Amino acid sequence: MEQNTGKTHAMRALTELRKKILSGELAAGMRLFEVPLTEMLNISRTPVREALLRLSEEGLLERVNSGGFVVRTFSFADVVDAIELRGVMEGTAARLAAERGVAPADMAHIQSLVEQLDACFGPGWNDVDFDRYRELNAAFHEALAGLCGSPMVKREVERTARLPFASPSAFLQERADFLHHSLRMAHEHHRAIVQAIAKREGTRAEALARDHANLTRSNLEHALKEDSSLMKQLPGLALVT
Repeated sequence: MEQNTGKTHAMRALTELRKKILSGELAAGMRLFEVPLTEMLNISRTPVREALLRLSEEGLLERVNSGGFVVRTFSFADVVDAIELRGVMEGTAARLAAERGVAPADMAHIQSLVEQLDACFGPGWNDVDFDRYRELNAAFHEALAGLCGSPMVKREVERTARLPFASPSAFLQERADFLHHSLRMAHEHHRAIVQAIAKREGTRAEALARDHANLTRSNLEHALKEDSSLMKQLPGLALVT
């Protein structure tokens, strides 16, 4: 029981700190120390220490020689590279699923998610249930990562999705006006990826998954074109595919 509690606290520390970094609450360049963080999160030092080490491995923090960690600053190139890596890993997951075949129950599950995503779009062009789409989109990408049946591939897909701004469910809701077209295009990708996997078309499934991830870059470029000051908000900038 004590071991499970320790794991729970470590996961909560990791989740909370990651969220605070990506939201900008813990700003780029901020120095982080264990003791103040334990007080902030009301968690003991051991899980906080583990979370800091994990976030350093993920690239969100940098270790300081004199002690503690610093929240990393991310350039546009860093963001683009993170998106590219997610596309590569999800493309690999999709290709392997098509080549190896998918268990009927798993295929039925991801096809059901596609159908539920269909229902997020109303008859009007701007009629989109963003909250429901975000929830189902996250479930779709989680299912896609596991379709090929490889725990290693699933773990690596999930790891790259935690890189700054590479998450498939990171939204820029306050600029939702230009996202309607992007969301509809993204959902067409969802449908096409699943169809390619079902038809055992590995190369096509991989290409579609990589194109799908690249929509995030398009959204970023559009957002920056509309408001160049957004780059100053990194790492608080959020995107969507």
